[in-house]
Amino acid sequence: MNSDILNQILQIAFQKKVSDLHFEVDNPPFLRGCGQLIRSKMPNLTGKDTEFIASKILEQNGFQLTSDLKEMDASYSIPSGGRFRTSIFRQRGLLGIVMRAIPPIIQSFEMLGLPPVLGEITRAPNGLILVTGPTGAGKSTTLATMLQFINENENFNIITIEDPIEFIFTSMKSCVIQREIGIDTASFSAALKAVLRMDPDVIMVGEMRDSETIEACLKAAETGHLVLSTLHTQGAVSTINRIIGHFPPDAQEIVRHRLADILVATISLRLVKDKTGQNILPVVEIMRATTTIEACIRDGRLDEIEKHMENGASQYQMQTLDQHLLQLSRQGLISIDDAKRLTHSMDFERKLMYDN
Repeated sequence: MNSDILNQILQIAFQKKVSDLHFEVDNPPFLRGCGQLIRSKMPNLTGKDTEFIASKILEQNGFQLTSDLKEMDASYSIPSGGRFRTSIFRQRGLLGIVMRAIPPIIQSFEMLGLPPVLGEITRAPNGLILVTGPTGAGKSTTLATMLQFINENENFNIITIEDPIEFIFTSMKSCVIQREIGIDTASFSAALKAVLRMDPDVIMVGEMRDSETIEACLKAAETGHLVLSTLHTQGAVSTINRIIGHFPPDAQEIVRHRLADILVATISLRLVKDKTGQNILPVVEIMRATTTIEACIRDGRLDEIEKHMENGASQYQMQTLDQHLLQLSRQGLISIDDAKRLTHSMDFERKLMYDN
């Protein structure tokens, strides 16, 4: 392995629209395309190969490879301009690397197949917007598109706190400042303390990982800023439960009230193959904090939220995951089997027949 071969592999990944690359000892590189992991026809990698890849990534981030490195996240750029989010780790004492391709341009809502109402949601003057979903569901890409929409349409100071920085923004109507954990700041919580002295209008936090970061995000939203972040949760109700659950039982009622006051929307994502198997489509749940939903959060009546989302589809452009799956199925874009695999409903086929 050398720099030319590594960059050639990574460049091919962009050309073939590969989402992830896996480099592990005693295996050839694996590539994930259209959701499937594919074993390449290259020779098996040695320990020296993965050490070389790890050292190149670390070198670009101002670090050196040491024997006590256990795991680390970082970004990596190739000469052609492509970027990757990387995870370096050890398994059986040997180094492995997973690299996720970051598209070279920030695509629009239309290009990604996302509902245009996401742009309207970003026009909230302040509050908390959360993008959720499992790993690899498109949270970072969606968040970047929402920030780019603000960047193109508003005269704001946008500050991002990321681990690592993924999409690179060019300031347009807005001024965009990007800070990376480990390089520009020690932690999310430290950066969030400092950010309030940086005249922000919009704050993007890559992930709300712990109680301290969640508390700082809530405070930033309460003090008149628009805060966008992500969580690894399955939908609106589980997102609210996750946030509340980070606090002690005697504080949870207060947190519900705080969240009801500041929550703007939750956007939950899944990815599904279209019928051709050649393209990936987003399935999107959208909950907007209407007066009714605010009351449900404040009173702890979270089991009523999905019903209000369904009822608010036309007036507020909300939708449940099942509603979007039904729409994609009716349009013939995805198979019923794939829809049933993602649905939360036990009677999805009956709903599909009824809605037809």
